[in-house]
Amino acid sequence: MRYFKYSIIALSLFSFPLLPAQTPEELKSWLPAVAGWELSEEVEVFNPDNLFDRINGAAPLFIENNFREMTSVDYKKGNDYITLQAYRHATPEDAFGMYASERSTELPYLSGIGGEAQGDDENLFFFAGNIYVKMSSHSSDTDVKRILPDIARSMAAKIDPQAGYPALLKIFPQKDKQPHSDAYITSSYIGHAFLKSVYTAKYESDGKTFQLFVVDAQSDDKAKKILTAYLTFTGQSLDLVKESELLIKDRYNGEIPVIRKGAYIIGIYSENGDTIPHAKTLLKEVSDKL
Repeated sequence: MRYFKYSIIALSLFSFPLLPAQTPEELKSWLPAVAGWELSEEVEVFNPDNLFDRINGAAPLFIENNFREMTSVDYKKGNDYITLQAYRHATPEDAFGMYASERSTELPYLSGIGGEAQGDDENLFFFAGNIYVKMSSHSSDTDVKRILPDIARSMAAKIDPQAGYPALLKIFPQKDKQPHSDAYITSSYIGHAFLKSVYTAKYESDGKTFQLFVVDAQSDDKAKKILTAYLTFTGQSLDLVKESELLIKDRYNGEIPVIRKGAYIIGIYSENGDTIPHAKTLLKEVSDKL
């Protein structure tokens, strides 16, 4: 477990550049020249205090994902434009989590852009490092379908050429995992404020769907505090905190089998309240990798 935790730290340091701030000048330095298009001199910057002015109802979720600032700039050609919004978050995990929360089942995935990307003829979304980027176009130029990926690919390579999913998600079993279901929840997973920093993915097996999740509590003591809070909520004996394996009887979310291993809490949650026959085997598989 200790080796794996240090490995995550090492991966973070080498995979994600430390970006202390995002300035308009820095954003423009990431953007390529596009033939026939001019990069606007006007740049807008929004922070947690005024993000509501730009995206209104969506702002709380960004702030929950440790949003720092958003820088917006346009490519223009006559009356046509491509708007690019770069959202900087506190960590790469936060940026990935925000991207994952806005994934669309209707948009195709685009290869070779950042850690993951989706887009169509008019929109493109991707994450790289601690930046989540949203691009949109209003243009009659049929070449925009090619231009958007070209801009995104060039930009992502400058932010973080090794962008990818958070390291902890890479230990999740691939068997029965639903594609593109990986996510990172900063707080209030399944409605509980004490469940923070949660990595999760969806699975389907024998006609049953469920989520596998891992809480990174950062330390053994904090993991015990989280379980104490959970057992207090459920009214179960606090002596169970001493156990490495236990069954949380959540009146709102059903029975949730969990394993605690050091700073990590690994669990399985079924939205339908199903009992997953191989839950213990799956939990142990993940636990053995930590």
